[in-house]
Amino acid sequence: MGGEYNSCVAVWTTQGAIYDPLGNAWTSVAPPNGWTTIGDAQSIVLPNGQYMLANCCTKQQALLNLATITWTATGANKADINDEEGWTLLPDGSVLTVDANNPANLTNSERYLPNTGGWVSAGGTIVKLADTNGDNSGSHEMGPQVLRPDGTVFAAGATGATAIYDTKHRFWTVGPSFPNVTGQGQFDVADGPASILPDGNVLVAASPGVFQKPTHMFEFDGNTLTRVADPPNAQNQSSYFGFMVALPTGEILFTTGSPDIEIYSPAGTFKEPWRPTIEQGPFTLVHGETYQVYGRLFNGRSGGSAYGDDYQAATNYPLVRITNLATGHVFYCRTFNPDSITPTNNGRVNTNFTVPSGIELGDSQVEVVTNGIPSRAKAASVM
Repeated sequence: MGGEYNSCVAVWTTQGAIYDPLGNAWTSVAPPNGWTTIGDAQSIVLPNGQYMLANCCTKQQALLNLATITWTATGANKADINDEEGWTLLPDGSVLTVDANNPANLTNSERYLPNTGGWVSAGGTIVKLADTNGDNSGSHEMGPQVLRPDGTVFAAGATGATAIYDTKHRFWTVGPSFPNVTGQGQFDVADGPASILPDGNVLVAASPGVFQKPTHMFEFDGNTLTRVADPPNAQNQSSYFGFMVALPTGEILFTTGSPDIEIYSPAGTFKEPWRPTIEQGPFTLVHGETYQVYGRLFNGRSGGSAYGDDYQAATNYPLVRITNLATGHVFYCRTFNPDSITPTNNGRVNTNFTVPSGIELGDSQVEVVTNGIPSRAKAASVM
């Protein structure tokens, strides 16, 4: 839904479409009633499976009814307009945002509560994160927010500052600042990507000032920002060029809108309690048929990657993969309609999966993987 530019001209379009992967077909989706802008707005899938969309330029949000492709207004009591803000799904099912358009309260944050359809205060971030001033000047840009396995949200600011939200006790603490690099300036994330890594660190792209270059990559381990290797073209790019996706291999896919696509291979690995658990098996599977798999922690402990208002690529859902033991070849199933998408959900859940028609037959193993962290494998016979 929406879009900021067409052919480099700002349009704040309300156009949208929904894709049916089985029918390989697109259907146009009308905007919520009365909306004249959507633009570079943020969106998220709530714990009940509903898609929630923001209007970039107002305080409006709406929920999509997939059965009828119609919208219902939601989001009462939002303190400021949605522009440039990011949304993070929390373990309790609420949605966290840091205000970027609130000159009366430059450190304000809010939570959306799905059960009431309204926003409440999430407290002050202590340090100013959005590039917004008391006279409402500034770029109003904000960096990404990523939920970590320990239940904290790392929020990177467009001011060089960062802050950490404790989702259990609901308070903020000050995080480490990005460095001021001699000859380059104060690094920050005035629009830019971040992603959870399997070891719980957050990979984040930062650059100096607003829309300046170069980009440097950092890992946040809960206490410290440590610079890591940059992609080859980083010296010619600002942080806002980049987008990240957490792959099921545990690597991070990084793109910048150019022909060059990079993969980041982190050094760390996950802790055993973070793995999804399959609570059934061994499996006897017929190619082309659909099954259910049951287990726990199928939604991981994070939403995955984040950017803010411009780009959403959450991976807090299970994937089912099958590896043929004779060839070592890996096949990903069509995995759909999971019981839950709430991060850190340790209740027993299930998801549907369809075995690929072209899969190799014979002795295999089945894994459920979320955000690059796989379950222990279960034996399977594919027929």
